[in-house]
Amino acid sequence: MGEIDDAIERADRESFTREPPKTLKGQIGYLLKQLGSAKAVAQELGVTADSVNRYRRGARKHARADVAAKIDDAVRQRWQPQVRKRRQRQAASTGGITVETRARFGYSAAVGTTDDGRFRRLTVHLPAAYAQRLFDARETGASDQRMREIIAEGFKEVYFQDGGGRAMGLSDVTLNDIDYLDIDF
Repeated sequence: MGEIDDAIERADRESFTREPPKTLKGQIGYLLKQLGSAKAVAQELGVTADSVNRYRRGARKHARADVAAKIDDAVRQRWQPQVRKRRQRQAASTGGITVETRARFGYSAAVGTTDDGRFRRLTVHLPAAYAQRLFDARETGASDQRMREIIAEGFKEVYFQDGGGRAMGLSDVTLNDIDYLDIDF
């Protein structure tokens, strides 16, 4: 996963109305309900079906760190899909998304102006159309670079050109060297 994908995933997790199960036994029980069998859960996690059954019964209280991380990820991926979809639909139709980042922005501009990229810390609310494009790109498996381009286009329109009020000679904005990036919707 790339930086943008991770940021969207974090924003999704913040939308949970209830916390996912925290205990190993609870997490395995949830995965068994979702996937239907110990064999399917084992395949998802890369362990044996016997191990899954030991976790379910409580015979094993703790999983290895790498397996515990896989279990946690598998649960969080499947937790409250309707809540996630509703929040994403709302962001894509009316709400938009807020992107906070510290990154190097480069751009192409008219002759006589500087186009040197520099680090900026920005918090910009992008309209719903950009949220829709970002979610669509993520769903189709677009690269992190493509998702950066969508965010950079939004920053160009909303921040640099102020919705058409300034910097109309600005043609391309690039988002490079991301120090951090957070998305909220």
